[in-house]
Amino acid sequence: MTFTKTTEQDSNYNHLEKMTINELLTHINNEDKSVPLAVEKAIPQIEALVAQIVPKLKNGGRLFYIGAGTSGRLGILDASECPPTFGVSHDLVVGLIAGGDSAIRKAVEFAEDSTSQGWKDLQHYSISKNDIVIGIAASGTTPYVIGALKQCNKEQITTGCITCNANSPLAQVSKYPIEVIVGPEFVTGSSRMKAGTAQKLILNMISTSTMIKLNKVKGNKMVDMQLSNDKLVDRGIKMLVKELDVSCEEAERLLKTYKNVRTAIEHYTNGNK
Repeated sequence: MTFTKTTEQDSNYNHLEKMTINELLTHINNEDKSVPLAVEKAIPQIEALVAQIVPKLKNGGRLFYIGAGTSGRLGILDASECPPTFGVSHDLVVGLIAGGDSAIRKAVEFAEDSTSQGWKDLQHYSISKNDIVIGIAASGTTPYVIGALKQCNKEQITTGCITCNANSPLAQVSKYPIEVIVGPEFVTGSSRMKAGTAQKLILNMISTSTMIKLNKVKGNKMVDMQLSNDKLVDRGIKMLVKELDVSCEEAERLLKTYKNVRTAIEHYTNGNK
């Protein structure tokens, strides 16, 4: 097996310190433009993974993201946004990072080098073959992630991954790998840049398409969102005005009564005003 880390290859640019601010920003932007095209090529792989996630979650399973550094933080970000956006429980989509929660804000040295800790972290959640685990690692070589997925495979737990190198060790231990090849970073090896952007785009695609298939969206609206601030309450009122053709006052009354956009729509359309 040949394995080349394109994420570690030399930048297409040199003497960055001599560039003007405009030149720096323009070149970074030009590199970023290539990321959606790289993600597009991976859509068949993304589709195959989502097709596994949806039935797992419909049958009571959970989705786990596991990663280190930027990759781990991106998984946690996506997981944490599912409850407020789609009204699901906090334990439906779970993000884990090497080094634990303290590593979200501050890097924990050598945490990603353990081949056993990832599986130990998953065991805290009583993980089983009803669940699905996605390893996230730009390099595709992170021991913490690879070790976790290897053990998941032994336990017949469905595995997937998101990586930015082709034919990586991580992809080899993932049943449903996603490989999005973004090429060298603007700053050599800084995979928080294009690789991180690609991972974020893919995570958006995975969680959003999954939640839509779980009927957490009506039309194109987040009808199950948590009404946790004034902005979201106002959004909910506008949804009801448009969906039910009622006044703002009536929409506000319905929202206060039923505490949820979907519930308000269902009760109103069933004659329970």
